[in-house]
Order: sequence, then structure tokens, then C-alpha cells
Amino acid sequence: MSIVGIWHEHYQAFLWVLILFTSLAFALPIFLMPITWARWLQWRLPKEDDGRDLAVYFGRCLGAFVLILEWLMIRAALNGDGAVYTFQVLLMTAVFMVIVHTMGAIQRIQPKTETLEIFMYGGLGLLALLFYPG
Repeated sequence: MSIVGIWHEHYQAFLWVLILFTSLAFALPIFLMPITWARWLQWRLPKEDDGRDLAVYFGRCLGAFVLILEWLMIRAALNGDGAVYTFQVLLMTAVFMVIVHTMGAIQRIQPKTETLEIFMYGGLGLLALLFYPG
């Protein structure tokens, strides 16, 4: 028996919970106030004249990417539009974010809060498999 999609009938409820969490904890803070968000997650911050503008730019780019994911999830949660595609994107996001955070942990270039996100993204990937529509 496969675990993929065993809770598929509840995928829209899962998406609403995910939308609420990711929009408040990641998408909006990173997009609107990337330096404040970085401070919350205990990153060492660049000085004004030492790459701060670049950090803000890349933070906003990441926030914009997460907002695109939010839009895909909202469409799928509202009426099922593109639900399978949305879950495929969520799975790939989880895989690549585990890789990114694992690399950062191995290189010891990120705060512990970011290393803990390995488990968060691993859990997201597992939940995306369990709620996979279809």
C-alpha cells in the first residue's frame, strides 16, 4: 500500500493551513522586511555599506517566489485549479530547500534556526505526499 495521497480528500484544508503559516511566517515578512526577518532568524547582518542592499534584494526575491507559491496554493485550495501541479511544485520546493539548508549546515554558514528548517521542509515534503491530490 502506498502512502502517497492517503489523505487526498483533505488536500484543500491542508493547503489553507499551509497558506496561513507560510504567508505569515515567510512570504510576507521576507518580501516586506527582509532584514527584520533575517534578524528574527538570528542571521549575522551586513552593515549598511557591506552588502546590505544585496541582502535586501535577495530577501525580497525569495519573498516574491514564496508569494508565487502562495498564489498557486490559493487557486488549488479555492477550487482545485492546478492542484496536482501545485503539489508537484511544493514537493520540489521541499526537496531543494532541504538540500540548500543541509549545505548551509555542513558549511556552518547559517544560524541554528536555518538548520532546523531541514526538518520543517522534510516534514512539508512528507505532508505534501500524504495529502497529494488525485
